[in-house]
Amino acid sequence: MTNVEIVSIEDLIRRFNELPNHFLYRGQANAEWLLTSSLERVVGAKWSADQAKKFEDFSLHQFQSKFHLYDRENVKPDSRLAWLSIMQHYGVPTRLLDFTESSYVALYFALESYNPQSGEDFSVYAIDYSGIMDRSIAHIRSKDGGFSETRQSMFDKQDMIFDTVVDRFSYDIAWSAEPKQLNARLDRQAGSFLLSGNRGLRIQDVLDSALYSEVAMYKFRISHELYPNVFALLRKMNITSKSLYGDLEGLARSVKMQLQVYSI
Repeated sequence: MTNVEIVSIEDLIRRFNELPNHFLYRGQANAEWLLTSSLERVVGAKWSADQAKKFEDFSLHQFQSKFHLYDRENVKPDSRLAWLSIMQHYGVPTRLLDFTESSYVALYFALESYNPQSGEDFSVYAIDYSGIMDRSIAHIRSKDGGFSETRQSMFDKQDMIFDTVVDRFSYDIAWSAEPKQLNARLDRQAGSFLLSGNRGLRIQDVLDSALYSEVAMYKFRISHELYPNVFALLRKMNITSKSLYGDLEGLARSVKMQLQVYSI
């Protein structure tokens, strides 16, 4: 992971725009945070393959069994990946780590949970999606001679491949995917997910492994002093809570973020 210090808006824009289209991005409110899934944070120091499976299976069973009682707007998921995706959407801890195809949307999410009174720097991670997936697919092929998929051939089969190959055999790989059934919010945010194929390995440890040592990955550490300027930049680009959520929750978040900016 290459660390890049950002101390001006001009440098931030240049760095983002220099990256090619095959990158995924994730914004975080504190530059000291590693890439950690919500399930990893819940399980904590007890993390293991068995513990991760136990927690995930419990959550999945609870959510599936009561889904029909509470849902009013979604199509019922038809794959494990789709179930995990909708659980993540509503706040259930999962192995999935939210990423987006837009560096500026990721920047917005770094600000959304940022506390400007803290004086902490925030960050945006940028990961070469193509490099990750090419190496992950090659690793599966090295273990399974019958696996012949490519990034291109998997386009309409991501749910099936995740359920029957990646999740089933717990390969020591990072895997990026988006379920075939997208909710409107995920689509608005150009969202995707990254996770560890092996439940026993944390996502940061997988990315730091030798398999991905040649893959371009950046952590842009953005000075806290740029917070008001970043907020203004995103508003000019119409990247706001209102545009990314498209509902009353988005409106409420937008008001909250404006109050935070005006408070400093």
